[in-house]
Amino acid sequence: MSFKKKKTYKSAVVIIPPEECWPPIQAIRGKIDTHFRRWMPHINLLYPFRPRDEFEPMAEKFNLLCRDVKSFDVTLGEFRSFSYGKENYTLWLAPQPKETLMALQNLLWRLVPDCNEVRRFENGFTPHLSVGQSKGKGATEALIQALQETWKPIRFTVKEICMIWRNDPPDDVFRAAHKIALKVDTP
Repeated sequence: MSFKKKKTYKSAVVIIPPEECWPPIQAIRGKIDTHFRRWMPHINLLYPFRPRDEFEPMAEKFNLLCRDVKSFDVTLGEFRSFSYGKENYTLWLAPQPKETLMALQNLLWRLVPDCNEVRRFENGFTPHLSVGQSKGKGATEALIQALQETWKPIRFTVKEICMIWRNDPPDDVFRAAHKIALKVDTP
């Protein structure tokens, strides 16, 4: 199959935290995230991505690429924000260690170099798990401080990446189509 090299905002390659980690994240997102219904908690690695009809051959390529990538732990402990103009902000949790996530994203991106939107920022790719939006610098800083005061860091092991997709509205909720396993060390 020859790839069309066509991207769509209806698909992505992401890390999805285990569902047992979701409740505190979803409690925040349910209050301040306009994308709460459409997206599950996730860390984008490639977005936009290829159309769903290219998932099978892409999954095969990702399986080969990831078979020697060791699973790793991530901690979601600190809230931060991105400004996207006119006093609009995205609030997010900063996954640590970011270097491991950056290396994984770089490895995947090499397979689909045109899927580079998450790398196009001034500081390049910044791993993050979005939790919501806010208006105004002062209000955003106050919200981050309030969230940080009550937040208990979440730690989980990244054992896979997921290729996700969605339909057009009204059925536009993202779903996992393929899960690509990382190498899990056995004792």
